[in-house]
Amino acid sequence: MGDRVGYEDWRKLAERELKASPDDLVWHTPEGIAVKPLYTATDLEEIAHLNSLPGLRPFLRGPRATMYAGRPWTIRQYAGFSTAEESNAFYRKALAAGQKGLSVAFDLATHRGYNSDHPRVEGDVGKAGVAIDSVEDMKILFDSIPLDEMSVSMTMNGAVIPILANFIVAGEEQGVAREKLSGTIQNDILKEFMVRNTYIYPPGPSMRIIADVIEYTAREMPKFNSISISGYHMQEAGATRVQELAFTLADGREYVRAAIAKGLSVDEFAGRLSFFFAIGMNFFMEAAKLRAARLLWSRIMEEFHPKKPSSLILRTHCQTSGVSLQEQDPYNNIVRTAYEALAAVLGGTQSLHTNSFDEAIALPTEFSARIARNTQLILQHETGVTKVVDPLAGSYYVESLTNELAEKAWALIEEIEALGGMTKAVASGLPKRLIEEAATRRQAAVDKGEEVIVGVNKFRLETEGQIDILDIDNGAVRQSQIARIEKTRRQRDPQRVGDTLLALSQVAASGEGNILAAAIEAARARATVGEISDAMREAFGDHTAVPEVVSNVYGKAFDQEPEFKTLVSRIHDFTCTLGQRPRIMVAKLGQDGHDRGAKVIASALGDIGFDVVAGPLFQTPEEAAQLAVEKKVHLVGVSSLAAGHRTLAPQLVEALKAKGADDIVVVVGGVIPRQDYQFLSDRGVAAIFGPGTNVLDAARALLDVLEGRRRNQ
Repeated sequence: MGDRVGYEDWRKLAERELKASPDDLVWHTPEGIAVKPLYTATDLEEIAHLNSLPGLRPFLRGPRATMYAGRPWTIRQYAGFSTAEESNAFYRKALAAGQKGLSVAFDLATHRGYNSDHPRVEGDVGKAGVAIDSVEDMKILFDSIPLDEMSVSMTMNGAVIPILANFIVAGEEQGVAREKLSGTIQNDILKEFMVRNTYIYPPGPSMRIIADVIEYTAREMPKFNSISISGYHMQEAGATRVQELAFTLADGREYVRAAIAKGLSVDEFAGRLSFFFAIGMNFFMEAAKLRAARLLWSRIMEEFHPKKPSSLILRTHCQTSGVSLQEQDPYNNIVRTAYEALAAVLGGTQSLHTNSFDEAIALPTEFSARIARNTQLILQHETGVTKVVDPLAGSYYVESLTNELAEKAWALIEEIEALGGMTKAVASGLPKRLIEEAATRRQAAVDKGEEVIVGVNKFRLETEGQIDILDIDNGAVRQSQIARIEKTRRQRDPQRVGDTLLALSQVAASGEGNILAAAIEAARARATVGEISDAMREAFGDHTAVPEVVSNVYGKAFDQEPEFKTLVSRIHDFTCTLGQRPRIMVAKLGQDGHDRGAKVIASALGDIGFDVVAGPLFQTPEEAAQLAVEKKVHLVGVSSLAAGHRTLAPQLVEALKAKGADDIVVVVGGVIPRQDYQFLSDRGVAAIFGPGTNVLDAARALLDVLEGRRRNQ
């Protein structure tokens, strides 16, 4: 009662200070949560989880009783670039500097199951991760790194079978039996169909692959986590925290069902499931999210009646946000990453990767990676956060936020169940559409200045200096990989390779046997990643997504804004003069499946008045040029995230010229270092839009280019 009386006294004081109601200070988050300016004990009266303790169900306060007071989280750095030799040298330096586990980034050619010599991957080899074509590359990657002592996490989904097979064989040939290998393979294909798009096969066969990996590792690799169920890429694609929670946990439920359908008992594999969440800039929300995730996962796993309490535990790795990193005033990113890392730790993550400040521009340098790694070392050794278990417990705000996040996420999980589970929900397109709408709403809020990003839409520097970036010579890496592939082919037994690949294809087609077990035999015979993937392609086919773009989201946010109306009017005038709306094709070239930026831009430009053609994923420059000619577009906007722009954008310009269509304007947007602007301009790119570009500014620039071209014709 005293709390309620005191609250009324506070309201009166607040009204005098504000000369208005304190209700005007309520913050409505993108998750639909109304955050009040003050929380009190009254807000905790109906919350059931307050008496929970760490290490005990429902594990909200942590999976272990002593948490960091007993053992701090594992420091990981997600890294991989260029060749296996270059990545190995980077790993060894990082381990010597205090890193405790390896997290391997593979290039996009590897993700999509192509060898480095495949013509579709010319611009992708070694650019956004390390190129792996066979066991020989995998052995070099882990040279002098004892795989019986080192935990290895691998972000791999589409080509999970050949990569895990190569890892197991590399361990064998290092003298480490598979039962001694520890680490995690991501193996989360449902989220690929929603956001990241590094899939290969259709959903049905992909789910079988996941079940086979879980089955094999549960029985043969007791120290290895068979799946890392990832919400990270959902948040990076624009999902709200409620969506990230709900879709990730619903994916996990689907994978558990798939493993049980293989004949496994839940206790055989539940202890080797892990999760992976993004940690963004809403500090308390992110800490509350991890607490809510453990609560909800325990609830979900109760459905499967495990006998071991440990089967109810959600174990998670976290990574600080890549989307929050900005090209503008990039040293601000060090501060952002530190806050995000602290939020992950206060939420109780088991391991953590901190992004480097230059990753909005390129792969991290050794200098920037050291700062990122030291951010975690300082947290562990200097701040005292490891001394107390769950230090935010009992906070009126954090406990209320944890409860509200859990309730909203559970409602969305139940909606997915009503559709028949996550596989059917993904097939319906619901999660993808909701995430893309959320991403577009956020872009509108940033462009309007409602969501402040320091150094980008407020407090900007007058001039931006250049920073040193890591530059990968894509052509040189590809040639070195091709040489190694050719050497491997010369030295292997062709008959043995053919027999093992045929056996793999038969296992895939028949539904009998374990796909991973068959692929390990092929890897031992030195079948390549591409050959193993193609053997399964014969049985499963390829998955092809139909590009769709949301509408009336960005425009709705701006419909009363004068500058938006002015831009719409300009497009109307241009349309009247030209006789048709300005038509732009938004293209994704190479194997880069990250399409958040492309989808947001396509959606926003459509609302502004452009006629937008959404190009399919994974086009070659020649295919994009052909589609641009067929659709009679005025502009092609190339969206680039994975550093293939130096190879692919000039090839597109040349392909258009070869078709007599050099009147079609080529522009490029995305993660483009300023150092590359002149290079692209010299090769015919008309405009470049780097990270943080306001969409309205980009639309004005596109119109300026078109009007300038028309005047000069």
